[in-house]
Amino acid sequence: MEDSLTLRNDAMAWLGLTLVPGVSYTAQRSLLQAFTSPQAALSASRQEVEQVAGDLVAKRLFDGPSPKLVDASLRWLSRPHCHMLTLSDAAYPRALLDTPDPPCVLYARGRIELLNEPAVAIVGSRNATPQGLRDAEALARALSESGLAIVSGLALGIDAAAHRGGLAGPGSSVAVMGTGPDLIYPRGNRDLAGELAASGCLISEFAVGTPSVAHNFPQRNRLISGLSRGVLVVEAAVRSGSLNTARWALEQGRDVLAVPGSIHSALSKGCHSLLKQGAKLVESADDVLVELGMITRTPEMESPPDRAVEHDPILHEMGFAPASIDQLAQRTGLDAAKLAAHLSCLEIAGRIRALPGGCFQRVANGVIK
Repeated sequence: MEDSLTLRNDAMAWLGLTLVPGVSYTAQRSLLQAFTSPQAALSASRQEVEQVAGDLVAKRLFDGPSPKLVDASLRWLSRPHCHMLTLSDAAYPRALLDTPDPPCVLYARGRIELLNEPAVAIVGSRNATPQGLRDAEALARALSESGLAIVSGLALGIDAAAHRGGLAGPGSSVAVMGTGPDLIYPRGNRDLAGELAASGCLISEFAVGTPSVAHNFPQRNRLISGLSRGVLVVEAAVRSGSLNTARWALEQGRDVLAVPGSIHSALSKGCHSLLKQGAKLVESADDVLVELGMITRTPEMESPPDRAVEHDPILHEMGFAPASIDQLAQRTGLDAAKLAAHLSCLEIAGRIRALPGGCFQRVANGVIK
């Protein structure tokens, strides 16, 4: 009973410090450094607080947070598997302590031990192509099988595909939310969020009840990169949240990696821009693992020539871009029946995949080339 009371009082102190409107993380950390604990900071005189953080912070701190918000936060924390991780907790993500502006508290639901496991972020367009979704999920699954937690932002498109791939392997997945921990956005990912809460982890720096406000999402991107050893971008426009995450990664000293795409696709422009600036080009999960120093590249990793592919006229004429049956018929001179039969065999063998609109594209190791 005493332990429960102590935990509640500790939570009340952290909430009393961090839920005060207009008090920045920098000011919160300054107060913690000066007074050693939130309890001591809240017990300090107004003059003492002013000397550390200024008049305005002192006034706001003495006005205190909304009692309703504190009560709502305590109710959320009383739910199963819901946690508040503070800078003084051993479970707080150590990787974030190496970043310039770590939140003093994080709200987490699920397996909080994942927050201190080796991780890689996979991010990309909300309006991803079917190819991009397959590539993101396949890469995430392979990296999760290699023991990496997959971090992303719970958005539609590439983020959701990355979470699904991560959950399919032992590394699992962590979602960094742009809302309060009690609100799922977008609604279309409610089921996915439930899977993450059960087998992965959901985290937020925002208070309970915080809605989906546009400026919160670029802010949370620094946590996606900060939790990770590297950020892999799969399909992104030149102006996108994914490139914002990549910029955070560079500032935090994380690796930046990108999957190239078609020169004709607007969703490849962001990735190609990163590659021109020195990002690591990724064609397989091994490329990521090598860049993160988890494995050493060996000659065996370089795909040996596939003689069957070299001499297959359809694969030869298909090249590496999507092609329709009409285009392939014109290139190969085969009639429709023979061409359809051959394409079916190649699809069963895992050499090609059907795309929307009656097109096909070559694949290798589950990832479209």
